[in-house]
Amino acid sequence: MKLEQILAGIEVARVSGNGKAEIRSLAYDSRRVAAGGMFFALRGEKLNGLEFVANALRAGAAAVAAEAARAEAIAPEITWIELPPGTDRQALARAAANFYGHPADALKLIGVTGTNGKTTTTFLVDAILRAAGHISGLVGTTGYRTPAGERPALNTTPESLDLQEIFAEIRDAGGRFATLEASSHALAMDRLAGCHFAAAVFTNLTRDHLDYHKTFEEYFAAKRRLFEGTGAGAPDAAVINIDDPYGERLTGLANRTFTYGLKGAADVTAKKFSLSFEGLRFTAQTPAGKLEVDSPLVGRINVYNILAAIGAAVALEVPVPRIEEGISLLRGVPGRFERIDEGQPFLVVVDYAHTDDALRNSIATARDISTGARIITLFGAGGERDRAKRPMMGEAAGAASDLVVLTSDNPRSEDPLLIINDVVVGLQKANANYRIEPDREKAIEIAVDEARAGDILLLAGKGHETYQVLREGPVPFDDREKARAILRRKGYSRTKPGAK
Repeated sequence: MKLEQILAGIEVARVSGNGKAEIRSLAYDSRRVAAGGMFFALRGEKLNGLEFVANALRAGAAAVAAEAARAEAIAPEITWIELPPGTDRQALARAAANFYGHPADALKLIGVTGTNGKTTTTFLVDAILRAAGHISGLVGTTGYRTPAGERPALNTTPESLDLQEIFAEIRDAGGRFATLEASSHALAMDRLAGCHFAAAVFTNLTRDHLDYHKTFEEYFAAKRRLFEGTGAGAPDAAVINIDDPYGERLTGLANRTFTYGLKGAADVTAKKFSLSFEGLRFTAQTPAGKLEVDSPLVGRINVYNILAAIGAAVALEVPVPRIEEGISLLRGVPGRFERIDEGQPFLVVVDYAHTDDALRNSIATARDISTGARIITLFGAGGERDRAKRPMMGEAAGAASDLVVLTSDNPRSEDPLLIINDVVVGLQKANANYRIEPDREKAIEIAVDEARAGDILLLAGKGHETYQVLREGPVPFDDREKARAILRRKGYSRTKPGAK
């Protein structure tokens, strides 16, 4: 593709070199540059892409785009695109759309944003769309799926170049829909720039990611961008949790708004519902009429997630029977209140809860489905992340659990014991019953040993993740597999329920 076609609609300060160069590929990682490609030297939080220009040129890059003037050392045959300050990520997003032939324009995009519930809500929407016979794609924390196959997720929302490639795969396979988690990082970093959404969903807003956004208002402002439009006009429809005070601040931004909730007058609501470990049953009131919900998902929080998905489906004019069918067919979501069953006489559940609000919701879900059971909660806090939320997590878990086993999550470069000390402040404030074991595998074993018949053991924080990030780097670690192995070592067996 000609460079001038790739740069169409992009603000450029100046171009030096061959402005009509033929570009064979795009890359923002110098390790992925191919001969004849164009390298975007993005400014990151920790690294500056300018440091890798030499690597890109050695790999055969024909052009470089950066928020910097051309250096004298750059060979004359290399085309240099100087971008205005603060526009490099928007430029990448628009260049990627140009390169792949604007695939998002051929799709109806459904974006889900909020602190908690994004993954489950996207899974529900996607299940509904597939029940309606549509070819679709799904993009989020647990992975990226297109009709061409699945790939692991590097980020909740991929970088714009990868996202446009995913959209192109869906389009080229005859797909019409793509459902994606729109993270606050992605919105703030313009990964979704130029994407028009058929429906934008807001789940809730609680404290998270303040290591990046600095203030809660900045965090909310990033989420709000989905409803203001990302440079392609406001969404056709907004689906908003009206029970959340921040949801009320998002109404009126989209062309149409569908509210959902349980506390007041909402467009999509449920007056009564039954909760058990077998799932949820309720009648939903919607602008399209009543829906009978029978879902294997558990807990009050999933009532909200289901209502959000119903709102999106109604906005997309999916027939009511197909909405009901799609909800019933979704058996579960990886690492979201996922049951681990090796025949033990107590419940073991793995959940991704990694904020104070998510911990409260997960523990409340356990209480709802098994009244009177003891709740043992195992969790840790992540390193190199918002330190202020650590005692809040400790207080939330300590106040709601009968026993807390405090351990490591992803400590990264921080000392695990210092992270644990921050959490202990909250546990002590809640006058909690707790034990400490920094080694996560040993902590899981302690929690299993503490569990008695009828208890619920909640392994929180890592969910679907299959690694733990230590100072030395990532190492394989999956709470689900570790729990299964420990239960088996303790003598439990599916063929001999309760036997030791």
